[in-house]
Amino acid sequence: MSPSIIQASGLTKIYTGGRTALGAIDLSVSEGEIFGFLGPNGAGKTSTIKILTTLSRPSSGTASVAGFDVVREGAAVRRVIGYVAQEAGVDYFLTGRENLVLQGRLYHLERRIIEERTEELLGLFDLSSVADQLVSSYSGGTKRKLDIATALLHRPRVLFLDEPTLGLDLQSRHALWDYIRRLNATHGMTIFLTTHYLEEADKLAHRVAILDQGGVKAVGTPDALKDGVGGDAIRLSFESGAPGAEVWRALRSHPLVVDVIAEGESLHVVVKEGREALPKLLPALDAVGVGVRSITVSRPSLDDVFLKHTGKAFMVGESNGGSGAWWTKWQKGASDWGDRSAEESQSQDPSGAGKNGSPAWPNPDQPTGSADTSATNAAAGGWNGSEWPGTAGGQSREWPATSKDGREGAPSDTAWSRQSWTEKD
Repeated sequence: MSPSIIQASGLTKIYTGGRTALGAIDLSVSEGEIFGFLGPNGAGKTSTIKILTTLSRPSSGTASVAGFDVVREGAAVRRVIGYVAQEAGVDYFLTGRENLVLQGRLYHLERRIIEERTEELLGLFDLSSVADQLVSSYSGGTKRKLDIATALLHRPRVLFLDEPTLGLDLQSRHALWDYIRRLNATHGMTIFLTTHYLEEADKLAHRVAILDQGGVKAVGTPDALKDGVGGDAIRLSFESGAPGAEVWRALRSHPLVVDVIAEGESLHVVVKEGREALPKLLPALDAVGVGVRSITVSRPSLDDVFLKHTGKAFMVGESNGGSGAWWTKWQKGASDWGDRSAEESQSQDPSGAGKNGSPAWPNPDQPTGSADTSATNAAAGGWNGSEWPGTAGGQSREWPATSKDGREGAPSDTAWSRQSWTEKD
């Protein structure tokens, strides 16, 4: 197995007011894998990803990305990651191309490198035809592709995607899956993906962690987790509503039944060889005088895995992530920047300066004109509107000059191999 590029031990997050979002979780993600973080809304997925991307501090425990501690070495972490938040972080009043160029300027990359990588990413995500159109005219799927492209401009080692297909139609969702697979397969990029879509975790992730109520309940490949259910799934609903104790006794005592779990007024029955077991179960139910209203038989799914490990069905509620574009809120004066917790604000460096002389991470209580992603992806810095950052007297320089592992000292045009981000024929 490849060495771990993301590690967390005893990671805990308790928000102001006492709400526990994470309860001492442990994680290990191998370099080069797509790791799925699966859980319903409120399970703690976003709290985890914010800690790993240095947007929030843990209440206790430790975490590292690419060997850098997320608390003590936040600036180094930010140089080797890309982050795509739930809401689009691109500027709706710029074109797609301008957003990518702006991202490069925030990283203080040289003009030549920005131009090269902008063209590469526009081609990779099939955005060339709309590159010079305003982002406000883009479809939801196209905005999301641009969002991910901006996170890749500095060529990170780890890409964090928080609910990347939230709010997209089925066709756009599947298209985005193909781009994510291509990034991982062609470039060996480690991708940490949070989702509450069961199919997304099943189809995309090499390994999946099941998260519920701030705790990791199970980790493994989708197939291994489904095999761990122990058999096929039969769902039974009854004419009389919720089944009585005699139904439970009849099913639990049957030799083909592995487990019985209540699911509302229905029963979720795990059996060996479902198609063969069903005809043998029905006489046992007839014997206790209960009428069966409906029966479904299926192979184990991640829904069954979740039910097995949490004792409840996987329920998905509405997420605030797709509640509307940030720029429409800003236009209406409905920005929610002021609603962020005091603890999140305190997690930022109060001195206004980052480690090793680098500028500080942007304070979430001080919006910079883009929702989350552009501020998050930028290691730091800004552009004064008249010249390229890092220039003086016409002399161009790069900042930060980093090697592939995030440490300073190597020029960025040689730190990465001259790979092409477009697919080879």
